[in-house]
Parts: sequence; structure tokens; C-alpha cells
Amino acid sequence: MRRFRFLLSRRWVLFLLTVLALAWVAWRLGEWQFHRLDDRKDRNSVIQRNETQEPVPVTDVMGVDRPLTSDEEWTQVTATGTYDADSTVVVRYRTRDGASGVDVVVPLVLADGTSLLVDRGWFATDNRGTTPQDVPAPPSGEVDVEGWVRLDATGDSTEVTDRSTRAISSAEIGRAIDQDVLTGFVDIRSESPEADQALAPAELPELDNGPHFFYGLQWWFFGLLALFGFGYLVYDEARGGRGPVRGSRRSPAPDGRGSQPGDAQSERSIPPSTGSMTPVTNDAAGDSRKAAARPNSSGSP
Repeated sequence: MRRFRFLLSRRWVLFLLTVLALAWVAWRLGEWQFHRLDDRKDRNSVIQRNETQEPVPVTDVMGVDRPLTSDEEWTQVTATGTYDADSTVVVRYRTRDGASGVDVVVPLVLADGTSLLVDRGWFATDNRGTTPQDVPAPPSGEVDVEGWVRLDATGDSTEVTDRSTRAISSAEIGRAIDQDVLTGFVDIRSESPEADQALAPAELPELDNGPHFFYGLQWWFFGLLALFGFGYLVYDEARGGRGPVRGSRRSPAPDGRGSQPGDAQSERSIPPSTGSMTPVTNDAAGDSRKAAARPNSSGSP
């Protein structure tokens, strides 16, 4: 265990806490994606169930000051009334296939005097200053409408200014046009008689599961990768490698200094001394006879 005592150092403890925090965030983000996947599956099942049912009268599902539930969204309904073209509201910033445009919402006045907001469809436009006067008129007289129930949007985007908004809210539009409107609105599927210039009808959402499953797996993989990376660095440091705190280890030299990369090669490459060397004498030869001296640096004996 002494090999792992470095884990008690301040820097390693902070490093561990950072890795654990990152892993926890990745885990939570993965769970969030899987929750979104469950929500999408629930929505798809509601749409599929309501698509197969026969249309019902709109007043069986919607009413003034009657909240709608998520299970009622995408129910097919029918309604009969007269369009109030003078109270048309345009929904800005709606694009299709990369083209800009607006959705056209017109109140359909029912027999009891209340109004049903009908999103008649999408109209292509080259500018964002489109007004209700710029969009095609709805059919006149009594009109039969069939469509899908939709829930109101929420937030600041529902504010209505000059009969223009960014998202449909029956409460906000009702106040703007001063009419009693049913809660929610209807995406039109068909109307009879048809208008002189038809709009592009609403599109049903995709019924696939989307990318949430793979996004969730990716976040969990990132969390596991962070833990694995920390474990590898601990192993590498314990066996004398390079960790997040220390540099590469160096074996101490005999004099106590860390050995330098070129020390061994330097010792081998030191040339012999170039100074003069003491002549070798032969005592047995006597004073008058000397053995040949080794050459000095100048080459002289």
C-alpha cells in the first residue's frame, strides 16, 4: 500500500474529486437523454392511438377555460363554423425545407359564439414583416374543418403584437382579438369548401425515437472513460511512470544529483589527458641507460 501513498497528496485528491464530478455530470446527462427518450415514446404512443380513432366533435375535447391534457393532444376533431378573417394572426419564423414563412391562424366562430383557433397551414414568404393582410384569405361562409388538437405554447414567445406572434397560445390570442376561444388550437387536416389558394397543411411529427438513446450511451461512455483514465494514471504513477503531479523519475547519481540524460555517454567520450607523462625508467639498466619514454603530447620522447 505504500506505493499508493501519493494518492493522499493534495493534488491527487483534487484530481480525483474533479474526475468524480465529471463522471457524475456525464451520468446525469445520460439519464436526462434516456428520460427524453421515454417522453418521446409516450408522445409517439399517444399520436399513434389518436391517429387510428375516428374524429369527434371539437366540443367533446376542447372548451373555454378547460385545460387540455397531453393524452388529448393529437386527437382528431371536427368543427363547423365561419372564419373570422379580420382576426387572422400570423406566426412568425416558421421554416420548411430551409424556406422561410409563417403559419396562418384564423378563428373559426362556432354556433354558440365561441371561437376555435385553427392553424390553417404554412405560407412561404421572403420577409419577416408579413402581416395578416399579406396571407391568402380563408374560404367564406360556413366551413367544415377537420384537424388535430394541439396544446398551447407557453413563455414569452406567445406574446401577440399587431396580430403577430412566435408561438400559439389561445389565452394570448383570445385577449388580442377580444374573443372567447377554446383552450388550445387545431392543426388543420382538411376544410370544406376549400380556399381559392390552399396553404401547406401541418405535418405530423416523426414517430421515431430520435437520437436520445445513442446520446445517453455517449454521455455514460464519457463518464466511464474519465474514471478509466484516472485509474490508468494511478497505475502508471505507482509503477514509477508519469502522473499528473510528478515529472519523470530519475535514478540518483552517486553524488546525490539526479542523473542527466547524457551522463553515461559523456563519461565514455572524455578523451585521455593530453599532458606529458612521466618517463618510465629501468633501474636495472643503471643511471646511464634509460628505457624509452612514452611520447608526450608533442610527440617528443
